[in-house]
Amino acid sequence: MALTIFILQLAVYILAFPIYLLNFLGLWNRICKIWFPRFLERFTVMYNEQMASKKRELFSNLQEFVGSSGKLSLLEVGCGTGANFKYYPPGCRVTCIDPNPNFEKFLIKSVAENRHVQFERFVVAAGENMHQVADGSADAVVCTLVLCSVENQEQILQEVRRVLRPGGAFYFMEHVAAERSTWNYFWQQVLHPVWYLVFDGCTLTRETWKALERANFSKLKMQHLQAPLSWELLRPHIYGYAVK
Repeated sequence: MALTIFILQLAVYILAFPIYLLNFLGLWNRICKIWFPRFLERFTVMYNEQMASKKRELFSNLQEFVGSSGKLSLLEVGCGTGANFKYYPPGCRVTCIDPNPNFEKFLIKSVAENRHVQFERFVVAAGENMHQVADGSADAVVCTLVLCSVENQEQILQEVRRVLRPGGAFYFMEHVAAERSTWNYFWQQVLHPVWYLVFDGCTLTRETWKALERANFSKLKMQHLQAPLSWELLRPHIYGYAVK
């Protein structure tokens, strides 16, 4: 099986040679940072349509974590184009973090379309180092389709716990590795190296639920599901929330 995967990966490498050449020349990362937000703007429309019921379910109890200020203080890590804004409760104060500054203009558009939320600021930073956000300042942290592409899952989850107030909640919805005995997992392994490069660090084979189980939250409510998505490779999902 390993040999078959290697041979198929080699074939994919050959087909994707122009991208690897651009990467070797140091040009691909710059190109990817520009085109990926445009791709994600379109992808998230499809994703929200197909995952709308699950997102509404996921965020249905956000109001339970309102702090002493009386307004929900929410930090979204890897905010992208602001695709989650429509699911947030009215009046919540939203701070967004993303390492790609090219998302800002798409984010501003989402803010204009979702006047029920109070947008605070956009911070250009990686989730593994959110030093611009104070300790214990967030009632809730949201992270959707992000843990697949961060460099260090353990470190970002430590940062999430740091910025959450005691009793605050971390909400997540992530695509993950398929069961190892399935054809889906086979193709995830075959396509992973090229997928990682094309989609700005997205990893198809991460078992993200293990990192969440190790993160020392006081409470973890997590479900596995086969998401009703058009893209078979992305159907294995986890979603839920964890309480600090």
